[in-house]
Amino acid sequence: MKVKDVMTAEPKTCTAEDTLAKAAGLMWENDCGILPVVFDDKVVGLLTDRDICMAAVLKGMQLSDMAVSETITGQVFACKPNDELTTALNTMRTNKVHRLPVIASDGTLQGLLSMNDVVLRAEEQKDKKIPEVSYGDVVETYKAICQHRVPIEQAQSAAGS
Repeated sequence: MKVKDVMTAEPKTCTAEDTLAKAAGLMWENDCGILPVVFDDKVVGLLTDRDICMAAVLKGMQLSDMAVSETITGQVFACKPNDELTTALNTMRTNKVHRLPVIASDGTLQGLLSMNDVVLRAEEQKDKKIPEVSYGDVVETYKAICQHRVPIEQAQSAAGS
């Protein structure tokens, strides 16, 4: 199965100049937790609802006074529309991300692939028919994404020192 068969086409986007308030409003109106940040239809970053919440708390400013550019990370892990879904899941596992922008070879945004999209396509194996996306694929990907980047014991040890 290809990424283009599962992805959300035409996802909502924002620009680096937009305010976090505008971005939060777009997320609320469209029931999504991420916005690709685009410039000339090319992805320059990603903004999540968590990024907005953390900025609100840590910077102590109004969302309407902060630009998206102040919050996004420039590192973007992506996939292509014709990639096999298993390749995209491996990218998610390796980089511990729930969503990937789907980018054409010219760098333009084609869609967004989320774990939600994948979960809704997953099936259990019946008889000898192996599903294109199995429950096992989903669980293994989620396990890798959810694994702490720093082991809890190491984080607690560092905090106590």
